[in-house]
Amino acid sequence: MALYEPIESADARRHLQLRSPVTLEPCGELVCANADDVAAAIATARAAQPAWAATPMRERVKVAERALQLVLERQDEIIDTVVAETGKARTDAMSMEIFSVADSLCYYAKHAEAFLKPRKRRVHGVIGIAKQLRILYKPLGVVGLITPWNGPFVLVMNQAVQAILAGNAVVAKGSEVTPYSAKLAQSILEDAGLPPGVLQVLLGDGDTGAAIVRGSVDKISFTGSVATGRKVAVACAEQLIPCTLELGGNDAMIVCADADLDRAADGAWLGSCMNTGHYCCGTERIYVVNEVYDEFLRLVLEKGKHLKQGPEHGFAEDVGAVFWDRQLAIIEAHVEDARAKGATIHLGGRRNPNLAGLYYEPTVMTEVDNSMDIMLHETFGPVLCIQRVADEEEALRLANDSEFGLNGNVWTKDKEKGYRLAAAIDTGSCSVNDMALSYGIPAAPFGGRKNSGIGQVNGKKGLRGYCHEMPIVIDRFGGKMQNAYPNTVKNAEGMRKLMDFIWRKTPLGRWLS
Repeated sequence: MALYEPIESADARRHLQLRSPVTLEPCGELVCANADDVAAAIATARAAQPAWAATPMRERVKVAERALQLVLERQDEIIDTVVAETGKARTDAMSMEIFSVADSLCYYAKHAEAFLKPRKRRVHGVIGIAKQLRILYKPLGVVGLITPWNGPFVLVMNQAVQAILAGNAVVAKGSEVTPYSAKLAQSILEDAGLPPGVLQVLLGDGDTGAAIVRGSVDKISFTGSVATGRKVAVACAEQLIPCTLELGGNDAMIVCADADLDRAADGAWLGSCMNTGHYCCGTERIYVVNEVYDEFLRLVLEKGKHLKQGPEHGFAEDVGAVFWDRQLAIIEAHVEDARAKGATIHLGGRRNPNLAGLYYEPTVMTEVDNSMDIMLHETFGPVLCIQRVADEEEALRLANDSEFGLNGNVWTKDKEKGYRLAAAIDTGSCSVNDMALSYGIPAAPFGGRKNSGIGQVNGKKGLRGYCHEMPIVIDRFGGKMQNAYPNTVKNAEGMRKLMDFIWRKTPLGRWLS
């Protein structure tokens, strides 16, 4: 169902004809929620949210725990739905849409109560003698969630569960490219005991998403393109509501001279071709130091010869179909631009002529540089772009020469050097001797820099991001200390003597801070 085109309809809603990316055959019709449908969903969420926020955390957590069991019980149904809509390899569906969701549900079910428990905080300085500070995590209300087509089930589940456990209601929209995979999230959570109206996943297109953004919700969590992300940011700014934006990437991989080249070559293929390359944290630029470049390229090409493509391979398939015809056009344009500007294509570089669907062959190219679109922009396809560099310093300079900053990876046997190089990459997160695990670790806050987005999701910070962190200051003496103010704080001479005593004549101020 990854391909769609508008069709005429007799009602006020937009209708889309869907086609399979695997066979290109028609496979269904999508009726898009319109502005009235969105308004009704937000009203339903507003009505359901107070009771859900009043539900004890232990009961909310039970929903996540039951959802985990349902994901495991229904994993074949989920995989079949995702593969039918995307054409991704079944192993990619298993790892991204099942394992990652199960891991996330387990993590938040265990830690949500501790992360969101009201807590006492020590008040610094002399004020702390009289005042007590408590921090309360209050749900924001109704969260609008808009997710893309590359991880249609996991991206709805991961963010929705965080927002829901924090006590919010959620109105979500998956991509029109993968509508029914996204809808599964609502089915799973409601079957796990989530009250109706707390999570609603609408079927729709860009107009549906725009109506959610403009629908007076209390926060927007958006994953998608830079261009649309900018529009979402403007709309949220005009309404004075918070947003998190996870946008595009053009992630760099650095291969040092002391790297385990066999593992690095595996990492290059996985980083570039996992999920058919449709992975925001996927590797798009590979910088290899000169002294190991030839051997690294040899290993990459040798491994690439054995990759399997096509649905007939089942769980043995390595690289699936391109999920969307518009993305295929971008991949082809970037490869042809690089070819025309002098890049060498060693493997692939074309659609697979033996398969009927949107299959692009796993591709390896060298002699690439920053004059080429494929090194400057997000290609989002199964392409390895390998560039020879003199040393790690040049690799680092080129890695940072990008408008994006979402993820990256460094390969070296020296873990401390790997840490230093990773820290020096101007990106949201980074891996050493692995690829793009940052998003897959629920405890790690995740978000981009530069054109890759604003804000962070996941972990303690992500969960609390769906709350207002409300400070409540309590006077320990029932307000009696205010009687002393006229003689000290409100008296200029008294104030001078107090400050002199605290910060000049004694160490009291530093001791209490």
